[in-house]
Amino acid sequence: MGIASRMSLRAWLRAPGSLSARLARHGRFEVQLLRQATAKLRAPERQQLGRPRRGCTLVREVVLHVNGEPLVWARSSLHKSTLAGPWQALKGLGRRPLAELLYQDRRVQRSTLQPKRLMAQGPTRRHMQQQWRQATGEAAPAGMLWARHSVFKRKGALLRILELFHPRVAELAPYPGTRRPTLKTLACAPAGRLHHPQWGPARAPR
Repeated sequence: MGIASRMSLRAWLRAPGSLSARLARHGRFEVQLLRQATAKLRAPERQQLGRPRRGCTLVREVVLHVNGEPLVWARSSLHKSTLAGPWQALKGLGRRPLAELLYQDRRVQRSTLQPKRLMAQGPTRRHMQQQWRQATGEAAPAGMLWARHSVFKRKGALLRILELFHPRVAELAPYPGTRRPTLKTLACAPAGRLHHPQWGPARAPR
């Protein structure tokens, strides 16, 4: 399988609302929980979460499946102190999608989505490859490079999410009633930059 380009995944990289809900439109949706534990933050996470210097950090990593096929690897990170406050429901989430916490509370805001091409030999992708093989029994495809990340805010507490797409996702339509992305559908979700966040409600998908 070849490398999925940014253009072929563009609609998914920019689609607003719940990724889980959009994937669920294509079949049986399941969350495979790989890890939820304290871990060291990576440099982009420290920057986007306000560079927490003390205390523990919670990391949650999952694979999202549709009809039994693994399609997305996702990593969420937040300062563990927020588990006693705004994000405390995360502790008992288990295999339920994180979207249940993000899109059912009007107080949650989301920064603009930022597409990102991971370095093939970078630490995040190497970590994903190891987990992907353990979780699926197969190597992650070489073309699994394009991701997106954003930060959710509730009562001032920040939660960062990175979603890395399998190239097969490009074959699916992220918007109802469309087989392929169009200029009209892409215009629904303008791109932004996390270092100049434009906060808005974390809305459910259209």
